Amino acid sequence: MVKASVKVEDQAAQTSLRFLQAALGEYHPRNFAVELWDGTRWEPEAGQPARCILRIKRPGALRRMFLPATELALAEAYLYDDFDIEGEIYPIFDLADWFLERKISRSQQLRYARELLKLPADGRPQDGRQAAQLSGSAHSQERDRQAVTYHYDVSNDFYRLYLDERMVYSCAYFAAPDEDLDTAQARKLDYICRKLRLRPGERLLDIGCGWGGLVIHAAQRYGVEALGITLSRPQAELANERIAAAGLVGRARVEVRDYRDVDEPAGYDKLVSVGMFEHVGEKLLPEYFARAYGLLKAGGVFLNHGIACNANAPAAKGPTFSDRYVFPDGELVPISTTLRVAEKSNFEVRDVESLREHYALTLRHWVRRLEAQHAQAVQYTDEVTYRVWRLFMSGSAHGFEAGRLNVYQTLLAKPERGRSGLPLTRADWYA
Repeated sequence: MVKASVKVEDQAAQTSLRFLQAALGEYHPRNFAVELWDGTRWEPEAGQPARCILRIKRPGALRRMFLPATELALAEAYLYDDFDIEGEIYPIFDLADWFLERKISRSQQLRYARELLKLPADGRPQDGRQAAQLSGSAHSQERDRQAVTYHYDVSNDFYRLYLDERMVYSCAYFAAPDEDLDTAQARKLDYICRKLRLRPGERLLDIGCGWGGLVIHAAQRYGVEALGITLSRPQAELANERIAAAGLVGRARVEVRDYRDVDEPAGYDKLVSVGMFEHVGEKLLPEYFARAYGLLKAGGVFLNHGIACNANAPAAKGPTFSDRYVFPDGELVPISTTLRVAEKSNFEVRDVESLREHYALTLRHWVRRLEAQHAQAVQYTDEVTYRVWRLFMSGSAHGFEAGRLNVYQTLLAKPERGRSGLPLTRADWYA
């Protein structure tokens, strides 16, 4: 038994310390410290620096964190300040994985539960951002609007705190691990345009365009006529302000529109979707790709950039933190599912590239920038919102690094009578 650094007199503190030592004492390397509300500390194991400190804020905290022991219970305990994470947040995800995935006997589970039930079931404040409450049929247009606005209509100023200067809300493309975010995001935008092989005068549709970073870049650097669509009105308003400031009115615009409502008989020369695909839903993927195919002119290409889950990963049991507080109704599918549905929609798959490591690097940039602007972030939103984004972005970085998540750029072609019109090599992408 590890001794506390101060005498424990409070019964709840004694119970909490005893539970932590029993439940987490076998985890190695134990590179974190725990501090209870009364100052009692459980130090890291010998020889390990404390990369972070778990600050347990109140006597009933562990009861809410571990009874039941689910990802969602742990997340909500952090969101609503049962505990805080001081220092690096990343070590906590290795610890959580170990705790949630390890096999323990039924008798051990009962012993843990008996210890936790000794702790008070005290209340806690739940001010600030609340879990999403959506209405209507899943992936109906109205419900999709609710889901998208729940995530994106937080505050443009909040997003501006941690995104790059162009406000690109998807993974950057790094030439080196230590490259700055602005440079890597500019490279990503240009890389997409080169993959699409944009030419002056072409018409480009950006499905789920965010704050218009790609629309502006494509119109400014490649001379296309670009339309971006989003379900977030604040995004569209800021995007059009930025388009006007760049002198691109008439060549670029952003509209609030569902992809299912785009009806353009003349079609588009090129299509792109970056970071929107995850909101579509597996059952609607055939419609998504069919509509894209119908909007694309023969001989054109569609670049679909989206996060994928690992096909071998076990399905989540019950609602997840992301379902409730981040991306309600969001669905990730394996890349094999995406390619199968795209092919069934008559697209020809021309290229598939994983940018998994790039997304992990991007997320670490975002987390550092957000943490550095904590006070400002809370002014624009609230403490719970700050914690939601800190938790989901750092957890996502962990997921990409562990290989549970991936992100792919898939280039799909619509050949004209068998002729793709594409070069024999990718050499022009890297020129």
